[in-house]
Amino acid sequence: MSTWFRCFDRRPLATMRLICFPHAGGSAVFYRNWHRLAAPEIEVHAVQYPGRADRLHEPLVGDAHRLAESVGRELRPLLDRPVALFGHSMGSLIAYETARLLTGSGIPPAHLFVSGGVAAHDRGRLAHRVAPASEEALIDRLRLLGGTDAEALASAEFRAFALPYVRNDFQLVQSYRHTPGPPLTVPITAFTGADDPVVRLDAVARWAELTAREFSCHVLPGGHFFLGHEQAALWAHLHARLGIATPAHCG
Repeated sequence: MSTWFRCFDRRPLATMRLICFPHAGGSAVFYRNWHRLAAPEIEVHAVQYPGRADRLHEPLVGDAHRLAESVGRELRPLLDRPVALFGHSMGSLIAYETARLLTGSGIPPAHLFVSGGVAAHDRGRLAHRVAPASEEALIDRLRLLGGTDAEALASAEFRAFALPYVRNDFQLVQSYRHTPGPPLTVPITAFTGADDPVVRLDAVARWAELTAREFSCHVLPGGHFFLGHEQAALWAHLHARLGIATPAHCG
């Protein structure tokens, strides 16, 4: 079993897998409840980046391309069924680069979902792009983005434990450079929060330029971490784009 993926609900009869990529500073546990809204046909897996959670003692990866290469390599055993990729924030970059690698290997994903992320080739439009230099600036950035408990942000233990990999991830996003190439032959669906303080809608819409297939963009209520309270609406879109009926308990 690969250390790179976590599945919180095995579904041997599923016909598709959804591979979820966490945000900067995030881990697989962010997606721990997603299977509850997924149709029975979908088995949800979450990527566990090294250097955090139960991989805390492994070296961090500070390069998006290298991280995607590792994910793509470790993903091979899960490709016995069609896969779709979902990435939030930094995860949208890693999911996109993974989609490029899989496509180049002749096994493109069925769909690429990007959430809370500026188009990969348009990083200059990401507000507050420069990685925070000081600890307090890093905490201020996390506070702006939301998604992190205020009590945790004030905790010295949390800062010592989490800030090294949070800083690594912010620097990964800052240093990322898009390599020109042919557009994906994979449909892309983008999501963004209506009140996201760092991601502009026009920069999200530019994901359309990175695929030769269908593109759609959906704006949902909330800020950068809108998907925390808009999971039902989000999953309705995921099911629709994958051609799978939304389960009755999620409708």
